[in-house]
Amino acid sequence: MTNIINFREREKKISALRNLKRNKVVTYGHFSSIHPGHIRYLQNAKSLGEILITVLRGDKDKKEEEKYAFSIEERSKSLAMLNICDYVIHLKNDEINELVNLINPSTLVFGTDYKYLLFEEIKETIDLAKNKNIDVIFNSGDVNYSTSELLESSTDELDVASKKLFFNSCKKQNIDLKELSNKISELKETPILIIGDTIIDEYTACEALGMSAEAPVLVVKELESKMYCGGAAVVASHIKNLGGNCFFATITGDDKHADFLEKDLNEKSIINYVLRDKSRPTTYKKRYMVDNQKLFRVSKLEDEPLSKDLENEFIENILKIIPKVKGIVISDFSYGLITEKILETIIECALRSNIKLFADSQCSSQLGSITKFQNYTLLCPNEKEARFSLQNKFSGLESLVNELFKISNPKNIILKLGKQGFIAYQKKSNGKVFNQHFPALSSNPIDVAGAGDSLLACMSLAISSGVNFMDAAALSSFMCMIAVESMGNKSITNKQLVSRISQFLNSSDLELLY
Repeated sequence: MTNIINFREREKKISALRNLKRNKVVTYGHFSSIHPGHIRYLQNAKSLGEILITVLRGDKDKKEEEKYAFSIEERSKSLAMLNICDYVIHLKNDEINELVNLINPSTLVFGTDYKYLLFEEIKETIDLAKNKNIDVIFNSGDVNYSTSELLESSTDELDVASKKLFFNSCKKQNIDLKELSNKISELKETPILIIGDTIIDEYTACEALGMSAEAPVLVVKELESKMYCGGAAVVASHIKNLGGNCFFATITGDDKHADFLEKDLNEKSIINYVLRDKSRPTTYKKRYMVDNQKLFRVSKLEDEPLSKDLENEFIENILKIIPKVKGIVISDFSYGLITEKILETIIECALRSNIKLFADSQCSSQLGSITKFQNYTLLCPNEKEARFSLQNKFSGLESLVNELFKISNPKNIILKLGKQGFIAYQKKSNGKVFNQHFPALSSNPIDVAGAGDSLLACMSLAISSGVNFMDAAALSSFMCMIAVESMGNKSITNKQLVSRISQFLNSSDLELLY
C-alpha cells in the first residue's frame, strides 16, 4: 500500500523515513499523466532498493498557463493506485535538495531529461548526493516519454516534437546531420552475405460491402493483389539498393512463390544461393485490406527443422561465399532454417576471418530466442522478443539489455520500441555500455511490417563499411521512416535515403530544431 505524505504532514513523518535502516530509493518528477514509460521507470527504480519514495514536484511557483493538468493531490492518488511506490511525498515547489538531505536515501533516480537539462535544484541535489555517497542514476535506460507530446492532437506538432528529440539525440552523439548523406557513399560495393527465412508477402486490396446476413462477419470484394519478397529477401534487396555487393542464401519450397523469388532476385542482380525443399512450402503471408487498413492475415508456412542432407548442402553453399564478404546478416523468423549447426559454422568462419556478424530474431511466439546468437557485432530484437528470450517480463529496459549483454556478449544492441523508435546500446572497450534513444521520425505510419528489416539492412551494411555505430543508427532512423510510409515491403534505394535526409534538413521548421 502506498502512503501519501502531503506538505502539512511532512515534517512529522520524514524523520520516521530517515530512521528506516532499509535501502531507500528516491525518484522525482511531476507525473502529470501516467503512461507506460512512467510505470517502467518506477518498476526499475523499485528493483534498486527495498523502499521506493517518489517525490512529487509542486507547481505553486508556476505561471497559470504552465500549471499541470491535474492537481498534486490527483497526481499522487494516480501514483498510489499503481502500488509501486511505498511513499509519495508532496513538494510545495521544487525543494528536492532539502528533502533528500532529510531522508538520506541510498539511491536517487532521475529521468534522462534531467541528465542533459540540469535544473539548478537538481545540480545542487547531485552535489549533495556525491558528498553523502548516494548513488545517482538517470532513469533506467528506458525511452524517455514526454507527457505533453503524448497529449498533442496535431500530427504536424508530433512530427516537430519527434524532430526535436532526434536532433537532440544526434547532438548528444556528435552526429553531423549535414554530413550524414555523405556516409551513404561509403556503403558502395561492401560485400555482405544475408542468410535467413524468405517470406512472400501478398497485399490484397478489397472493397467493403457490408455485414453478412448469415453471420456477424464483414463481407468484402477482392479488387487487386500485389506480391513482395519479404523476410531475409527484402533485407538483401535493401542492401543491394543501398550500394552493397549482396550475396543471399535461403531455402524455399518448390512452388510458384519460389519462382517469384528467384525472378525478383535475378532482376535485382542479387547473387543468390536458393535451395528448394519439396517437403515444405515457401513461407507465404497474405494480408486483406480495406482503405489501407489491414483486416486480417493468412499465413502458409512450415517450421520443421531441415533434413540433414539439406542442412549440409546449405552449409556447403555458404562456405563458398563467406571468404568473399565483410559482414554476415542473419534474418531469423524461427521457421527452421537457422539450425545450431549452421550457426556454429557461421561463428567459426567469422571469428577466423574477422567478419562482422549481425542478427535479428523476429518471432511471434516464445519459441525463438535472440540469445542463440553469441558474440555478434549487433543484435536487433524488439522489446517483446528480448523479454521472451530472457524470460524477463518486468525489468526496466536498462536491466533487460544488460542481461542480454551478459548472456549473449554482443558488441552492440538495437532495442526496437515500435512507435517510440529504438534505443542504440554500444559497449565500449572498457566494458561500459552507452545508449542513445532515436525516436521514430514518422508519427503516422502506413505499414510498419518492414521497419525492422530496413533497420537491420542499414545497420549491418553501414557498420561493415566502416561507418561508426551512432552514425549508422541515425541513418537507420531515416530508413525506417521511409519503410513505414508506404504499403508493402518495398526495398529502399540510396537515392531515396539521400533525398529524405535532404528534405528533413530543409524542412520549414528547421529553425525550431537548433
